[in-house]
Amino acid sequence: MTIDEGYVKYRSHWSPGPAADIAATRLLEKWRRPLFDAGLIGHYDELNIGFGNISIRNPEPGQFLITGTQTGRVEHTTGEHYAQVTGFDIDRNEVFCSGPVQASSEAMTHAAIYELDASIGAIVHVHSRPLWHQHLNALPTTEASVGYGTPEMARELKRLYRESEFESVGIAVMGGHSEGLISIGESLALATTRILTLARNSAKDGY
Repeated sequence: MTIDEGYVKYRSHWSPGPAADIAATRLLEKWRRPLFDAGLIGHYDELNIGFGNISIRNPEPGQFLITGTQTGRVEHTTGEHYAQVTGFDIDRNEVFCSGPVQASSEAMTHAAIYELDASIGAIVHVHSRPLWHQHLNALPTTEASVGYGTPEMARELKRLYRESEFESVGIAVMGGHSEGLISIGESLALATTRILTLARNSAKDGY
């Protein structure tokens, strides 16, 4: 099994600090849990790497709260499992974050998506081989040559948002990131429900 996942590819500037706002992390845990239970966020035991992450936009411009790197195996998250992204530079491939843990390896991708539209309030990134195979090139799909967590993926998602139905359907398949899908929404409830509904419908179809 070869999965390009779990490794931070950007330059991370992490300032260790206390856990983030309790209400925000409890909201993230509320919606992360059904994704974890469905196996859409989790851990590849044979590779010893986690997969999947979830984030919510903060009121401060350019900032968001995201699951920390390698937290996929955690069944019940607390504030100790989330990082505050306080800044980023896509061209310089840098992410600035603070909190008890470093930001997810997908933080650069989340940052790029939040830049697309101020109405995007939350992002969910999951892994599912059946969903990925079923919806590859059927739903908006990034180019297969573009890897996760890179400036190139950030730019590719911007292109997809402009040129495809990504904005309207709220889900994209990551063509160069095996098993990876992204869901967006004005709220965490919408972003999560979109991907859970896709999974339920695919299960009904026998996938």
